[in-house]
Amino acid sequence: MARIIKFEKNDCAPCAQVSAFLDNRGIPYETINPFDQPDLAAKFKIRTVPTVLVLDNEEVQQRIIGFKPEELASIAL
Repeated sequence: MARIIKFEKNDCAPCAQVSAFLDNRGIPYETINPFDQPDLAAKFKIRTVPTVLVLDNEEVQQRIIGFKPEELASIAL
């Protein structure tokens, strides 16, 4: 089963849009603030928020940067 991680900051409007989009579609995800977990952010080369990663066996299958509804809609579990 795929694992979805959303890297975000609390004061980020596009991050809130991504959360609302995923929540409205019932897509489960983990939320991580890259400033709180810099080692994890470095591991996945996170440069900006929001960034959504779809992982399979800890390997990135899909990377979505920013609020892009058409790409977020393609997330299939």
